[in-house]
Amino acid sequence: MTRKRTRESLAHILCEPCPTCQGRGEIRTAQTICYEILRELLRESRQFNANEYRILASQPVIDLFLDEESQSLAQLKRFYRKTD
Repeated sequence: MTRKRTRESLAHILCEPCPTCQGRGEIRTAQTICYEILRELLRESRQFNANEYRILASQPVIDLFLDEESQSLAQLKRFYRKTD
């Protein structure tokens, strides 16, 4: 007995075709990278008592942080009571 796959693969959801190799490879989406960065910031802030963190990322990731994910950064900041 077999099951029919009804959803897309996880790699297909989290990645997009690589523009450099014309789609033969895959890269993680900007949204996936944003969530990885948020998780890493959470881990780092638990471990270290830093006053600020600097995010170095590609322009699409930074644009996403400044637009759609700005609330996530603000919530993380309030959670750990970090100031600008």
